[in-house]
Amino acid sequence: MKERLSLLAVVLLVFTSCQKKHEAIIITPEEYHKSVDKVIEVMIHDIFSPPVASRIFAYPNIAAYEIIAQKDDRYKSLAGQIHDLTPIPEPKTRDSINFEVAALVAHMQLDKNLIFSEDRIVSYRDSLYAVWADKNEPVFNASKAYGLEVAEHIAAWMNKDNYKQTRTMPKFSVNSEDPSRWQPTPPAYMNGLEPHWSKIRPFAIDSADQFKPAPPPDFSMEEGSKFYEEVMEVYEVRKSMIGKGDKSDEIAIAQFWDCNPYVSVTRGHLMFATKKITPGAHWIGITKIAARKSDADFAKTVYAYTKTSIAIADGFISCWDEKYRSNLIRPETVINEYIDDSWEPVLQTPPFPEYTSGHSVVSGAAAIALTDIFGDNFAFDDDTEVAYGLPVRSFSSFNQASDEAALSRMYGGIHYRAAIEVGIKQGRSLGKYIVDKLDMTKG
Repeated sequence: MKERLSLLAVVLLVFTSCQKKHEAIIITPEEYHKSVDKVIEVMIHDIFSPPVASRIFAYPNIAAYEIIAQKDDRYKSLAGQIHDLTPIPEPKTRDSINFEVAALVAHMQLDKNLIFSEDRIVSYRDSLYAVWADKNEPVFNASKAYGLEVAEHIAAWMNKDNYKQTRTMPKFSVNSEDPSRWQPTPPAYMNGLEPHWSKIRPFAIDSADQFKPAPPPDFSMEEGSKFYEEVMEVYEVRKSMIGKGDKSDEIAIAQFWDCNPYVSVTRGHLMFATKKITPGAHWIGITKIAARKSDADFAKTVYAYTKTSIAIADGFISCWDEKYRSNLIRPETVINEYIDDSWEPVLQTPPFPEYTSGHSVVSGAAAIALTDIFGDNFAFDDDTEVAYGLPVRSFSSFNQASDEAALSRMYGGIHYRAAIEVGIKQGRSLGKYIVDKLDMTKG
């Protein structure tokens, strides 16, 4: 009798185990949000510059999107629409593929390839793999194999974007003889970041200089000149904040949109860095907020991240093209030299030329992409900076948020008005071009 009961227990255990191995693997948009959040966490740890960070967002999202477009007939492939991208391999059999799993596999594989601290992505990835394999090992294995195949296809395309070549190009040469040219700024006096970023292959725009803005006002410290007036405006805005104290709304806005991934802090003989998200990561965070608020399904969530990350990436290419062409000196350097040697901006001046404002360009481009996806007058509460001790700010639309992000650079003391106003126009023109060019949805 005991032997028969033991045999029955074994049979039931095997049956239960087989049943468990063939559960459906259900993937929600939250899994994708968490995957994006994980790579942002690693990017903060590894300290990537804003342009490089934008590249890290774009390729994994495109890989995931191309897989979803294979399954969901609401979306169209980007092959042939963005530079040099060819169609991804089709799955050998669709019946055994969970496309959402495959999309996350491809996303995480490219994340791992693009950051330094691979172990952080691998441990997160393996925790998901274990759960999926436990639910349905045959489907997981087939989906994983397909996701990795697509990731390899996207990686081969990615590796031809000229990024590796720019790693060995010369450092930026500072022209100390010309008073209008950018000079390294305190406290770290770092070299100009990514002087060759305009050589990176763009995604949707035709070329880095397609949205070349009007040049900045001519450098002149003569009273009454346009440049002098803009310098004095930055100087006076900062002085007015001192009168209001640390609780002024202008300072709150400047700090909320700071998004400097590497802020040097000096304590006696020690210098260390505080780490934050980049401007692109802030707008990727807003994408998550909008997707959640609108109850976007998995496919629309991937679509939103992909279109927005393309706009951000091309925005940086366009902006950096102008930065190292005009090579304009920062307000901090000018004010310290000509007006007040004790003046300090609210924010730490980033280590690259002033014109145009990167926040303005990228915010303008991202806002246009998000408006196209979620609609105009899409109100949202932005909690992206809560992790850094800053309160939630509320906006009535993506464009309102981009206007505030652009103006924050004036409040921060790191940009003149022309860089802000021309930059937001540059970004919105670029964003509109991308929205009009990319045919990503059907119907």
